[in-house]
Amino acid sequence: MAFSLGSITRRLSSALGGSGGEESVLGVDIGSASAKIVQLRASRGSAILETYGEIALGPYGKQPIGKAVKLSPEKTAEALIDLMKEANVTARTGGISIPFSSSLISVLSFPKVDQDALKRMIPIEARKYIPVPVSEVTLDWFVIPQDEGEEKSAFDRVQGPPPARQSGQEVLLVAIHNDTVNSYQTIMETAGIHVEFYEIEIFSTIRSSLSHGIAPILVVDLGAATTKMYIVERGIVRLTHLVTSGGQHMTELLARTLNWEFEKAERVKREQGLEASAAYSTDENDRIKTALLSTLGRLFSEINRVLLSYGQRYNKNVSHVVFTGGGASLPGLPEHAKSTLNAEVTIADPFARTDAPAFLGDVLRTIGPGFAVSVGLVLRKLKQA
Repeated sequence: MAFSLGSITRRLSSALGGSGGEESVLGVDIGSASAKIVQLRASRGSAILETYGEIALGPYGKQPIGKAVKLSPEKTAEALIDLMKEANVTARTGGISIPFSSSLISVLSFPKVDQDALKRMIPIEARKYIPVPVSEVTLDWFVIPQDEGEEKSAFDRVQGPPPARQSGQEVLLVAIHNDTVNSYQTIMETAGIHVEFYEIEIFSTIRSSLSHGIAPILVVDLGAATTKMYIVERGIVRLTHLVTSGGQHMTELLARTLNWEFEKAERVKREQGLEASAAYSTDENDRIKTALLSTLGRLFSEINRVLLSYGQRYNKNVSHVVFTGGGASLPGLPEHAKSTLNAEVTIADPFARTDAPAFLGDVLRTIGPGFAVSVGLVLRKLKQA
């Protein structure tokens, strides 16, 4: 169930001469269908990759690999413990990601006041936007730098008109329900990991996958159960959009089309994807590709709609799309996306921001998109060190 097997991680640790220790940091990303972990350490300004791993959560809920499941904190911790053992994890301190679906992000406008006044004002204003008592959530916020001549909100959603711009300053507000935090605390404590920080997955992905350019970029996170899209400009999230369709839906449709079990369809999707295989006839290859493109086609249409919506609203073209998430490793995806989307297309390569042995280069580039969040988590900690 773990994708980074012991033989690889032992070779990795040996090649880098790393043995974990206090300077090693973990990044834990628990998704709907799998959990991922990355262990890095800082050395002379570089992030050294010590080990990494992924484990399917489906079997812990008596479901096949690739299925999205909702496990109890105890079951999730059990999977995480198995993963750490399989991946030879030695560190016990790090950060964990919070799913975008479990958080609320909004931009609030305030008059220009000092930090102390702002701290008093934000909880009061937040009550207008949070559908539960403020006492039931954990709040975080920061003031958004205002570019000269900028007249539009720094955060917006596809649905509905953009909020009115007020004079003063804008604050990015993040709220996470305490029940969510408590659940993750239980998971990490049971797994024996000390959590130093929590971070919403969007920000981890941005850190590991995007350069520091000023042009707007659309990030498309292809997960198992959902696909998240967000446009980032000058490091600020300006638009988000969630689609309840992902890799699991591709597998299910492929299984129905070819009359396969889910497990076989999942394996063929991962290994073959949109590319033809000598193991199947021309007709079967065509049916496999058509089934996968049925789901992808709808996602690509939604991506183009987001690109058009942003361009019309802000009079700015988004010319670059970056794919992340486990679904971004689908064979043949880049070529088809480039021919379908009205933008330049790249696949995220978060491990490029780490130092790793050359023999792992191809493997890390292939699996990299799925580790964008976990790598980004650790980079946050290492940059603070």
